[in-house]
Amino acid sequence: MSERVLNYIGGAWRTSQAGETLPVHNPATGQVIAETPLSPAQEVDEAVRQGQEAFQGWRRVPVTERVQHLFALKNLLEEHLELLARTITEECGKTYEESVGEMRRGIENVEVACGAPSLMQGWNNEDIARGIDEHMIRQPLGVVAAITPFNFPGMIPLWFLPYAVATGNCFILKPSEKVPRTAQLLFRLLEEAGFPPGVVQLVNGAADTVNALLDHPGVKAVSFVGSTPVARHVYQRATAHGKRAQCQGGAKNPVVIMPDADMEMATRIMADSAFGCAGQRCLAASVAITVGEARHPFTEAIADAAASRRVGYGLEPGVQMGAIITRQSEERIEGLIGQAEQEGATVLVDGRDKAPPGYEEGFWTFPTVLDNVDPRSVVARTEIFGPVLSLMHVETIEEAIQRVNQREYGNMACIFTSSGAAARRFRYEAEAGNIGINIGVAAPMAFFPFSGWKASFFGDLHAQDHHGIEFYTQTKVVVERWPREWSRKF
Repeated sequence: MSERVLNYIGGAWRTSQAGETLPVHNPATGQVIAETPLSPAQEVDEAVRQGQEAFQGWRRVPVTERVQHLFALKNLLEEHLELLARTITEECGKTYEESVGEMRRGIENVEVACGAPSLMQGWNNEDIARGIDEHMIRQPLGVVAAITPFNFPGMIPLWFLPYAVATGNCFILKPSEKVPRTAQLLFRLLEEAGFPPGVVQLVNGAADTVNALLDHPGVKAVSFVGSTPVARHVYQRATAHGKRAQCQGGAKNPVVIMPDADMEMATRIMADSAFGCAGQRCLAASVAITVGEARHPFTEAIADAAASRRVGYGLEPGVQMGAIITRQSEERIEGLIGQAEQEGATVLVDGRDKAPPGYEEGFWTFPTVLDNVDPRSVVARTEIFGPVLSLMHVETIEEAIQRVNQREYGNMACIFTSSGAAARRFRYEAEAGNIGINIGVAAPMAFFPFSGWKASFFGDLHAQDHHGIEFYTQTKVVVERWPREWSRKF
């Protein structure tokens, strides 16, 4: 019998009263390994109420004491890294090495948030007028929530949680209903790290649970990562209720390959970018734009790299790419490959209708390369979110940058070149929030904001570092005067 995951509310593990659950599959085997309850609005309300009560005490805990819980959490994450990585692979489908890398990036955010005593410092000026001083201080918001996706179930909650609690807020996580087991383990470690009841809470569910968080007047801010249509919905509904919102949306990340690029390096890095995590990440390279003479050598090399990539169960040694999250995702990806054919693209490497031996019941699409993709086509404009790389070809860097900037999305754009002039021009002109120069996945370190532009992000302040600190605090300006004659009375 599969495990029914629990909520964590008010410092206690609770079985949801939800009458409906959703199955959680191991994508590689197709087996049901857990059930996610669709927690009703009443349980969201209880979590918010518990958070509000905890906030009154938590905000008064000195920041130097609050971060001690994060130091403890960092050590616990390190100690349980193998178990966390295995859990991610079992329910998400990526390789074990990718899962370890994911958790490393999450742990980096815990480490950075431990610097909150410095990061949340304010400003002050003496004598802004005679005998009058002015100060700007940062104070927490209250109860905040994050709604996180399936593709990085360990890392993405840690984009938000450490900064929220370090600055004195109480935090509610609604993880993806497709991958709830990683959050179960993460909250076991949070419990062991000694956070007071109500400071960190976990509520499982799907759309109705999300909307209950967005509508609840006690939730002051919402963080989200997911597709652009849902990000837009979350942003609009949250802000309509007066909440702060930071909503990371989808992507269609272009990479320009110049004729002077190191072709061996570019091919290796591009294969990792396009097919790593089965293409199910918001920073996956999804379009390669070759310039001039780069066309033929890169096309041949990337096709060979795609065809030779080893696909299988992510817990097995030597596997380079794992499974697709659900059968529905597999069908959607393969339907888009078929549509690309209808729109005139050539399928150089076809990943449809394949499965590793012994795992035929799992959810699989192998690496796929589409050539001569029309930039006006549906496939060129759609986030496929799978291991599919589209190839386009132009003659000049001007045309390449134009292709980059014509896109609806603006999450990432990269260039491979040995020319400093070309790299600087691209860095300056490309309209995307994360830029890579000879980099295939321009993922910011935890001490930089995870930027996104256009339809890839809704909001003003991004996740991580100073942006996270600013998002989870509100500024208060104090103007004060202490006349000397008053001081003489005491």
